[in-house]
Parts: sequence; structure tokens; C-alpha cells
Amino acid sequence: MKIKVPRKPITPAEYIRANFRSTDRIAILVRNAKCRETTQRISTTAKVTDTPFQDWMRYKNDREGCDIYVGMNALKSTSFTRTKHDILAVRHLYADLDHDGSASLAAIEKSTLVPAPNYILNTSPDKYQVIWRVEDIDLEQAEALLRAMAREFDGDHAATDAARVLRVPGFVNKKYDQDFLVSAQQHSDRVYQARDFQLRTELVSSGYRQLRH
Repeated sequence: MKIKVPRKPITPAEYIRANFRSTDRIAILVRNAKCRETTQRISTTAKVTDTPFQDWMRYKNDREGCDIYVGMNALKSTSFTRTKHDILAVRHLYADLDHDGSASLAAIEKSTLVPAPNYILNTSPDKYQVIWRVEDIDLEQAEALLRAMAREFDGDHAATDAARVLRVPGFVNKKYDQDFLVSAQQHSDRVYQARDFQLRTELVSSGYRQLRH
């Protein structure tokens, strides 16, 4: 009988390093829902994953009850805000499964329209965030694919902009009455391109919609 050895949980620093280049400028968002306070810091992946920054994130989560998020795309060197205009390069596509998450997740895993996700985050009971690493996809293409995935897999339609922040595994979700440790499972180490996604998209361009396969 073969005994399965449980995988070591992915730490916040490991997750961020795996998803961004060391020189990428990324946004970390820290939100205290009870106090209605939000802090955003923008720095390089190297600095965000260094011990002082990680200690600050841990303190905010453990001691001050803040939720911890990361912007999923790299920002321009001159940017100090996190908007679509600040995005230098699209690094990820994602789906936020906040309604009947298990059913949506099963649909993604069986689908031939999308490749295997790089990471699946369990963010709270029956809620998931699904992450694909990508390259050579522009902003318009990315948001068209994000909208298509939300339609196809019953995801959150509010989570279809390229400036979106998602949760960081290894920190506790403080949004609900009961704390929930956000965890991640890695399913692929590939970096995908637009041709790997076969969803029907609607590209909004020059005032009209173009249907593409």
C-alpha cells in the first residue's frame, strides 16, 4: 500500500515568487473590513517576498485582522496606483468562483475550452479562485477572456478587470465570522498563451463588439 505524503503548504512568498518575475512591480492590498481601512503598497516582487515585507503582511493579518490581496498583473515603473492604465504586462487570467464553487470548479476541470489551471485557491467554504499564468496577451484580450470565463463557468462578473486583486494563500480570510485559512494547490507549471483558451469572446473595440472563437 502506497502512503500519500501530504504536500507542504505553499507559503505567501513562494506563491508570489512563482507567479511574478523578481523585477515586476506589483500591488499588495491590505483591507480591514471592520474599520473600513485599506492600504495599498506597490513594490517589486523581490522586495514583497523579502522578510520585512512578509512580516508586515503577517502582522496585518494576524494582529490587525486585515485581509491580504495581490494585484494579478505587473505595473509600470512609473505607476503608484493600480488601474488598467498602470498595467505593464498581463501575467494572469483568473476566475472567481463565489457561487456554488464546487460545481464551477468541476466544470473547469472537465472543460476542453481552458487548460489546466496553475493554481486553485480555496478562499472560504465552497469558494475558489482559479489562476492561469499567461504571457503575450494584451489588456483587451485578457479582459475579453476574463468575461468569457465568468460566463462559461458561472464566476463573479465583477472580477473580470485586469487590475483585479485576489487573495494570497497562507493568510487567513477575515471577511466572515469564522476565520478561514486560504490555501493553494498547484496543478500546472506551464505559462499559457491566448491560443490555449478556446472560449468564445466578445472583444469591445471601436464602439462595437466582435465575436471571436
